[in-house]
This record gives sequence, C-alpha cells and structure tokens, in this order.
Amino acid sequence: MEVFFSNTKVIERLARIEKRLETLEAQGKKIAPDASMRLRAFTLTPMHEVKVLILGQDPYHGKNQADGLCFSVKKNVPLPPSLKNIFKEMCEDLGCNMPQNGDLTSWAKQGVILLNTILTVEEGCPLSHKDLGWQEIVYTYLEELLKQKKPLAICLWGQQALKFFAPLKEQMSPEHLLLLSSHPSPLAAHRGFFGSRPFSKINAFLKEKETQEIVWHQTEGD
Repeated sequence: MEVFFSNTKVIERLARIEKRLETLEAQGKKIAPDASMRLRAFTLTPMHEVKVLILGQDPYHGKNQADGLCFSVKKNVPLPPSLKNIFKEMCEDLGCNMPQNGDLTSWAKQGVILLNTILTVEEGCPLSHKDLGWQEIVYTYLEELLKQKKPLAICLWGQQALKFFAPLKEQMSPEHLLLLSSHPSPLAAHRGFFGSRPFSKINAFLKEKETQEIVWHQTEGD
C-alpha cells in the first residue's frame, strides 16, 4: 500500500469510514464496491507511477457495476452511458475500434489513476456516501500527488470534478497538463466532451516530456 496511507490522519479517517461502513452493512445496506476493491485505484496505480489523473465523483450504484476505478466496470457488465461516450470519443480521437468491455484495469496499470472523490456508495442510491469523509482522504492524496516533480496530465470532466480540484490548481507546476471538458454523460457530452480529444493530447504531452505514452485501446487479452 502507498506510503501515503501511513499518514496518521489518513489512517484515522479510514478507520472512521470503515467503522461506519461496517455499521451500514450490519443494517443490511449493500455497499459498492466490495471491500476488497475500495482502495483499488491506489493499489493498481502507485503514486510514483501516476502519469495521468482522471477524476470521477462516486462509484456506479447499479448492481455489480463498481470495481474501484472511476468510470470502469467489470468485464461482464454492460457499458454505462458515460463510459460508452468515453469510448466513442477515444475511437474518434485515436481511430481505434470500440472496446469489447468496460474494464479499465489496463489503463490503471499503465499509470492512469482512475479516482473517484467518493469511494463507496449504497447500491441504488447515488451520492449516498458524500458525507462519509472520503473527499478529505482523496484531497490529501491529490495534494501529495501534485508535489511530485514529474509529468502529470489531469483530466477534469464536468463541473463536479472542476469544483473539487479548483483549490489545488495553484499547486500545479509546468510539469502538469490540465484538460477540462464537460462530463461524458449523455446529458453533457455534447457540450464539450465530444471533440475534446483528451487521449491524443495526453499522449502528445507525455511524448514531449519523454514519458511512456498510454495504450488506450484494448489489446488482445484485455
């Protein structure tokens, strides 16, 4: 686990959240994602390997959808509308084929941290865990991430991501690329997400910084 999670304040906050989640589960609440996947974004993409940040809001609240990575779903789950639009933009941007599934693990393993600002949700109840304390942990993580003196592309899709990140903008450096657009949801994608070409822009930035580019399209075995 990240050195970040040895921070005393982070440990204390996590303990409080876990205790609250245990209480909710004892009451019969179904929490997503499963406990083993709640910190998956951090474990799949260690801080020292992060090259790209994509910031989401809270996990999918449908049954069996959430897998610990923002916008991602397990391989056997139908594509949610926002992810479908992300893939549409990727295919238009890069000239690649539509992926066969919505599992974004391959992105995470290449240095793309897919991080929600809230890491759990009650099934069927979006934003139900907005007051649990996850945002404080994620905000502290982002502060530490920005202190690293290395190339980092930051994707903020939609007003919620922009609002959450806004206080951190003054901590950015010339080693950081900020990409803003509307959210990829069906209600907002046509207001600026479609045509924003984030995938090619990120790779051009990484290439300029002499950093390994991201293979966004799925390859055999993904």
